[in-house]
Amino acid sequence: MDWAGPTMKLLDRMTGEVITVYLFVATLPYSQYSYVEPCLDMKEPSWLNCHIHMYNFFGGTTVRTVCDNLKTGVIKHPREGDIILNEAYEALGNHYCTAIMPAQVRKPKQKASVEGTVGKIATAVIATLRNETFYFLDMLKAAVSKALREFNDAPFQKRNGSRTEIFLQEEKATLRELPALPYEIAEWIYGRKVYPDCHITYKKNRYSCPYQYVGKQVDLKITASLVEIFHKGERLATHNRYQDYVCNAWSTHPEDMPDQFQQMEWDDERIRSWAASIGDNTSVVIDRIFGGVKIKEQGYNACLSVLRLSKSYSKERLEGACSLALTKFRSPRYRHLKSILASNEDIFSPMTRSETQR
Repeated sequence: MDWAGPTMKLLDRMTGEVITVYLFVATLPYSQYSYVEPCLDMKEPSWLNCHIHMYNFFGGTTVRTVCDNLKTGVIKHPREGDIILNEAYEALGNHYCTAIMPAQVRKPKQKASVEGTVGKIATAVIATLRNETFYFLDMLKAAVSKALREFNDAPFQKRNGSRTEIFLQEEKATLRELPALPYEIAEWIYGRKVYPDCHITYKKNRYSCPYQYVGKQVDLKITASLVEIFHKGERLATHNRYQDYVCNAWSTHPEDMPDQFQQMEWDDERIRSWAASIGDNTSVVIDRIFGGVKIKEQGYNACLSVLRLSKSYSKERLEGACSLALTKFRSPRYRHLKSILASNEDIFSPMTRSETQR
């Protein structure tokens, strides 16, 4: 497989900008049956995803996978000694039980099948679609898929049959079966500390870890769907990953929490009692914070940070800020109240002034 030299284009309807699209090309050597996928960049995630889609397209994997010496996959390719692949590319090869073998530097004949196919694809796909305008990548992918099908189905000029026929009749049976699950691209994050509340933080969300590891450094394996927590190679916990647009969410396994976690200096009753001493609106804010968590301990820090504002700004001003914040936010937090108090919005608000007068 390789990136084709010729590129294609997308047109942004809003700005008129022309966006370059790159073509990933892969070919099986005997039948010349080929796979092509348009991509918006040639970075590592695109390269790895194209491999996953390619193996699914072929319906199996090969003993060897021959690529170029691109930086997104190959760290080092010395004339003598071991080839060093990057961690993600090597993991993909292990997952699909294929030996990833980069062609030697400046030896294009070692991947002659794909080198020849790149030129043919440029004619069969790019030239066929040269007069069409594409506004969305999915639209372009559908058009490329149709042109690719016609390319694979076209009869050979100097050989009997077509790429599709020879692949189905002779070559497909030689492929290895696909693994039960496709490879999932993972990002590793090393040296995250487990907080006293038995959670680690990833992108403003919290994921629990067994309490025995509080204060220790753990490693995170992040995929599109999971967050896995490891300590010295041992997997401690697995969580469904929150999407990037989610903030301040908690994923907590009850078994990760110690029994003594229930016996804290602060408990929910004491926190609610403090809130009630400040005012009804403050109590509502605290109740809503507790209502937004799965276990009450998850709300302690958020509640205490709100209540401690009364020491900096007075109980009366905090109560007024809570009253104002409840008109703007369903569940006000520290940052909302701090902003109101710091800008004196609670003082100048007609609503809070009238309540104070009453």
